[in-house]
Amino acid sequence: MHPFASYVLRSYYKNTGWNEDNLYANLTRTSNAILDFKVPRGLHFSISKSPNPLFKTSYSMNALPSLNGSVGYIFTSCDLDVKNSSDVRVKDMVDRFKVYDQPRRPEGKEEEWLAGERVDTRDYLLYGRLYIPTGRLDALYSTRVSPTVQAMVAAISDPMSSLQSSEKSRAGSGGPSSNVMFSMQHDTGKWCTEYTWSAEDGMWGVRCLHNFGKLWTPVEASDESGKSNSASKGRSRRVDEEEAMEGGLKGRISAGAEFYLSAKEKSAGVSAGVRFTTLPDATPPSYNLTSPPCSQPSYPLSQPPTTITALFNPMLGHISGAYAARVSRDLALCSRFDFNVYSYESEWTVGAEWWTRRSKAKPPPDHGVLDPSAPTLPLTVTNADPVEGEIQGVVKARASTTTDISLVWEGRIRNVLVSLGVVSNLTSRAKPIKAIGLELSYFSSG
Repeated sequence: MHPFASYVLRSYYKNTGWNEDNLYANLTRTSNAILDFKVPRGLHFSISKSPNPLFKTSYSMNALPSLNGSVGYIFTSCDLDVKNSSDVRVKDMVDRFKVYDQPRRPEGKEEEWLAGERVDTRDYLLYGRLYIPTGRLDALYSTRVSPTVQAMVAAISDPMSSLQSSEKSRAGSGGPSSNVMFSMQHDTGKWCTEYTWSAEDGMWGVRCLHNFGKLWTPVEASDESGKSNSASKGRSRRVDEEEAMEGGLKGRISAGAEFYLSAKEKSAGVSAGVRFTTLPDATPPSYNLTSPPCSQPSYPLSQPPTTITALFNPMLGHISGAYAARVSRDLALCSRFDFNVYSYESEWTVGAEWWTRRSKAKPPPDHGVLDPSAPTLPLTVTNADPVEGEIQGVVKARASTTTDISLVWEGRIRNVLVSLGVVSNLTSRAKPIKAIGLELSYFSSG
């Protein structure tokens, strides 16, 4: 389950038109959502509130295995439509399998003028969290420098770790625990480049991602008369034809790489990756019985929503490949194979994501009967099947050759978001259950 701060940050990106998915660091986000989900440990409570659209507060407490807590504050320059925990979409609060939209060029903020002078300001987000009783402080500042450039500053200060590090420094080991990291992201849709610098180890890094194919361009879905726009339909067909791959899946390819250099450690690293994903147009939407039958598009059964990724780190000799696909409306599967060419160590991981729904009653027999005096209306089905139920939660499971099996359920019970998980090792008779946890989260906008 996303913490409240992460939910606000994602809402901020969406409100300002920034595409966080078009980053090399998020190249494997789809497979990570199924295979690397977080399992809560112990008992955790979180309460958040939005006194106004610009300011948010968050309070959390860990009751088990030790007692500690934190206090967080978030301030944004723009109004955010942050919903309550009782009505927010469950899919917006968890990492999940998703076929992301085609890359697009970020659009800037509309200019505002007053008395001949420009009065609009740059959007920004300011976040801080203080942990009790350790006194650790986390801070984040994000701002849009231009429509295609975003800058971020992250800082960590931990007095307790600093004391331990100073003792290690006297012994000739250890270093400072506090750190400041700067990041500059430049996204043009086709290309996305990220430059980072870390003060703790003097590390410089650059990441680059290139999307092959055409960029996303907004088209009108309908004209003033309410009928479908034939031009937009034709454009959609042309995109499908150009992106089609003979004898295989239809989609697009993204490739990227990263390079980092540490002046303090006198070390460097490099990695490269590639991702193939099916077109979003091939993702079946939720079936809506209120729409005319002619408005329901047909989707090829031979092409389920699919994402394939591959990563390679030549210096460490690590190779990773993942395949994820949604095999039905509520079920997504993923498998990943990791291999090291130097040590010949390997790991195979499989996972599943299953969405549970709250069933709804079947409509009465006379529901939807047409008036015989209106023959021009489209014919509808009178005794329709039960309507698709509202999403209640998601069950995620993961197993690997390391013999660890993880299971978690994330959903909503009344007005509270709940995450319940367990990690077990079935080969251990002494301790088959390695960890178990429960996380409760409640937040409101008023």
